[in-house]
Amino acid sequence: MDAFEWLNGYSVGFGLHHVDFKHPDRPRTPKRSAHYYYDIIRDNGFPLPEEEKPLYGNFCEGFAWSVATIEGGWRADGKGLSIWDKFAHTPLKVGNDDNGDVACDSYHKINEDVDMLRRLKVNHYRFSISWPRILPDGTTRKINEAGLNYYHHLIDALLAVNIKPQVTLYHWDLPQALQDVGGWENDTIVKRFRDYADVVFSNLGEKVKFWITINEPYNVANIGHGYGTAAPGISFRPGTAPYIVAHNLIKAHAEAWHLYNDRYRAKQGGIVGITINSDWALPRNPYKQEDIDAARRVVEFQIGWFAHPVFNGDYNKVMKNRIRERSFAAGLPKSRLPEFTPEEVKRIKGTYDYFGFNHYTTLFNHMLPIIATYPGKPFTYVYLTILNFIKEEYGNPIIYITENGISERGNMNLNDIHRIHYYENYINQALKAYLLDGVDIRGYTAWTLMDNLEWATGFAEKFGLFYINRSDPSLPRIPKQSATHYATIVNCNGFPEPSHTPHDCQILEPEGNYKSKNKSNWPKVEHLTLENKL
Repeated sequence: MDAFEWLNGYSVGFGLHHVDFKHPDRPRTPKRSAHYYYDIIRDNGFPLPEEEKPLYGNFCEGFAWSVATIEGGWRADGKGLSIWDKFAHTPLKVGNDDNGDVACDSYHKINEDVDMLRRLKVNHYRFSISWPRILPDGTTRKINEAGLNYYHHLIDALLAVNIKPQVTLYHWDLPQALQDVGGWENDTIVKRFRDYADVVFSNLGEKVKFWITINEPYNVANIGHGYGTAAPGISFRPGTAPYIVAHNLIKAHAEAWHLYNDRYRAKQGGIVGITINSDWALPRNPYKQEDIDAARRVVEFQIGWFAHPVFNGDYNKVMKNRIRERSFAAGLPKSRLPEFTPEEVKRIKGTYDYFGFNHYTTLFNHMLPIIATYPGKPFTYVYLTILNFIKEEYGNPIIYITENGISERGNMNLNDIHRIHYYENYINQALKAYLLDGVDIRGYTAWTLMDNLEWATGFAEKFGLFYINRSDPSLPRIPKQSATHYATIVNCNGFPEPSHTPHDCQILEPEGNYKSKNKSNWPKVEHLTLENKL
C-alpha cells in the first residue's frame, strides 16, 4: 500500500492500494494494479484472456478496405491559404517547426500513391478535399478550376484500377479568409459550408459515391478552439467558443447532408455521413462508482457530443446537465452550451447514411473527465465494447471505421511489429463485433497510407504503412512490414482458419517495384504501370 517514501514523504505512492492519509482511519482502496496483480497470481502467469483470443472468419462481401492520407501542395495552382497553413508557419506551433507545404507531395505523386494502394490490395481510398484549393477565399465568388482538375485526375486514376474514392469535405483546413471573419464561431459558416459542398457535389459527385462531411468535429471544436493546440490555435476564452463551434459544425453537416439528399442523391446514388472520433474510457477503479461515472462522461463528451444530435436528436443529458451546472457555478446567466430550436433538432436528426468512426485508444478516468492516462496493448479488446456501444446507443447504424492506427517516434525500424500487432488485434475485435454481436460494420480504414505531417506533432509522429525518407528530395515510399501484413488481411477479407499451409489469400504474388513513369504534374491514367512484375 502507499506509505511514507523517505525523502519523498507521502507525495509518491508505490502501493497496490491507495491510502487516504488525510483520513484518521487511513482507509485502503485497491488500485487497478491490485486487481491486475491478483489476476496474475490467480492464473499463475499470463494466459491469453478470453476476450483477446482470435476469431477466424470473414467480413461481409464487398467490405470497404481503405487507407487514408493528406495531400500537401500548399500553394499549388491557385490554392488559397488555410488556417493550417498559417498555424504551421507560426513559430513553435508545430513540432520542429514542420509544415505541410509539401508533406508527402501527394499533389504531384498520384501514380506513386495509387501504386501503393494496389500493393495493399485495398478497394477504397480515403482522401480529403482542401476547401481553399477549390474556393481560395472560401466563397463561391471564384472557383479554382485547377484545384478541381487535380481531384478529377486523382479520382480517375483510382477508378481506373477499381479503387473507389472516399472523400472528406472538411479535414480541418478552413480557408483563412473565412477565419478572418470569425470562422466556425460565426454562424454564417453554415451557409458557406453548404455552398462549398454544392460546388464539390456538382463537380465530382458523378464519380464519388462515398462522402464524409466533416472529419472529427470534436478536434475542430475542442482542440482548435479550446486547448488551442491545433489550428486556428484559439485557447479557452471566457465564454463558449468550443460549444459555439461545435453547434455550427453540427448544423453545417446537416445542411450538406440535406443538400445531397434533396439535389444529388437520386442522380448520383452516393452516401453521406459525418466522421466522429472518440476514445473509449475505463474507470481507473472499476469498483468505484464516481470513477465509473467519470468514464461514462468522457464518452458522452466525445462521441455523444456530436453523435447524439445527429442520430438521436439534441445534445445528451449528461452534457446538458454538467455544462449547465458549471455555467451557473461560474456566475453565468445561462448554460455555455447553446440550444437547438425545435426546428433545428428536426433538421439535424437523421442526417446520416452511416456512422463514420475514428478510434485509436482507451483512457483510464477518475473523478473528472479531464484526468486520464493512456493504457497500452492489453486494451485492444475494448474496440468490441465501443462498437457495441454505438450499435446500442444509436440504433444499430451502418458503421464505417474511417480511421484506426498506431504511431512510432524516433529511429525508423521497418520491421514495425507493434503496428502489425495493433492492426491484427483491432481488426480482429471489429470482426468479433460483426460476427458475434451483429454490429453492422461495412468498412475499415487504416491511418495512414504513409508517414505524413501529423498536425501539431509534425513529422516526428509516424503512422504510415509506408516510410517516407524525407532526407531524399524525391520522397521515396518504402514499405514497412505492416504493409504486407495489412495487405494479407485485406486480401483474405478477414482471418482464415490457421493450418499447416497458408491459405491461398495469404500468399501475395510478388509485386516487384512500384514506380511511376510519368513525371508530369498531372499523371495520366494510362501511365499507371506496374514494373518488374514477376
